[in-house]
Amino acid sequence: MIPYMKYDLQLFAKEGSGGEKTEEPTSKKLSDARNKGQVAKSQDLTMAVSLLVFFFVLRIYVGTLGNSIMEVMQDVFRRIPDYADEDFTLSIICVLLGSEVQRILIIVAPFFIVTVFVAVAVSLYQVKYKISFEPMKPNFGKFSPVSGVKRLFSKEKLVQLLMSIAKITILVVVIYNYLKDKWNLVIDMYSFNLPQAIALIGDIIMNIGLRISFFFFIVGLADWFYQKWKFHEDMKMTKQEVKDEYKNSEGDPKVKSQQRRRMQQASMRRMMQSLPQADVVITNPTHLAVAIKYEREKYEAPVVVAKGADYLAERIKNVARENDIEIVENKPLARMLYHNVELGEQIPPELYQMVAEVLAYVYGLKGKI
Repeated sequence: MIPYMKYDLQLFAKEGSGGEKTEEPTSKKLSDARNKGQVAKSQDLTMAVSLLVFFFVLRIYVGTLGNSIMEVMQDVFRRIPDYADEDFTLSIICVLLGSEVQRILIIVAPFFIVTVFVAVAVSLYQVKYKISFEPMKPNFGKFSPVSGVKRLFSKEKLVQLLMSIAKITILVVVIYNYLKDKWNLVIDMYSFNLPQAIALIGDIIMNIGLRISFFFFIVGLADWFYQKWKFHEDMKMTKQEVKDEYKNSEGDPKVKSQQRRRMQQASMRRMMQSLPQADVVITNPTHLAVAIKYEREKYEAPVVVAKGADYLAERIKNVARENDIEIVENKPLARMLYHNVELGEQIPPELYQMVAEVLAYVYGLKGKI
């Protein structure tokens, strides 16, 4: 019979995991991810908007574009007889077509410029402008076969596969639905003259392009919202990660407590060193003690050089006795000085009268008046 043994299952937990990611990402984590180039971005949306704008602009200026290209082709054919007596070598072809190709490039350049501008604008809208070279750094972990297999069968790859299937389906459905009504025209195209055939082909291409771009835009929007949701989920933090980040940014509470304790000790040492220079110690009489010093040459009003409660108040009174400093019992004044005046501060004007009476009493005892 196997003896019963009790195990702590926490021993098998992943060290440092901190549990599930249930906490919202902090601004620091989002900022660090942004600096590393990790952002929610949809390439499909950028491509779809670029295509949509391209075909839309092409649809508007197709007449002007077609006439310009026809003029270029007519110029080429008019110049061919000038080279009829020569062999059509590569150099002759370059001379014949060089200037015309340049004209064509100038004609179509605005379309590509607008497309590139829109692509950049859509990308900037998604990720905002911030240069990061972190994604360009080599990551040798990506070459690991194990990591590669994990990525291959990950949820993200499954979503990408479904998106690819959706795109192919959209292409097939859009092209089929449009061409089924135009198929007779396509078959009879042999009976058209060249301008009519070119116009028909151009019209079909543009209409299909606009429809495909529009449906891709819908898919791109869905992908963008998915990427934002996925990025937010990936950025979520465990409770342990939140605690660790707080420690790193604000400092370890134990270290900060030690620092405060050291600062308090240093402040107390300075206070006790200044205490022998006080003129009077005012008490309430057992719980509070406040030491006051008045130097007319340096201050406009008396200054609190030491104060304390309970044990510290007793220490202040002991030091006062050792240095022959008068101890005066005044409960209301002691409480007001202790709670309203910090170390090294001058007393407020509303306490001038009460403090002046105490100092006058002390100076009278010591014969300073």
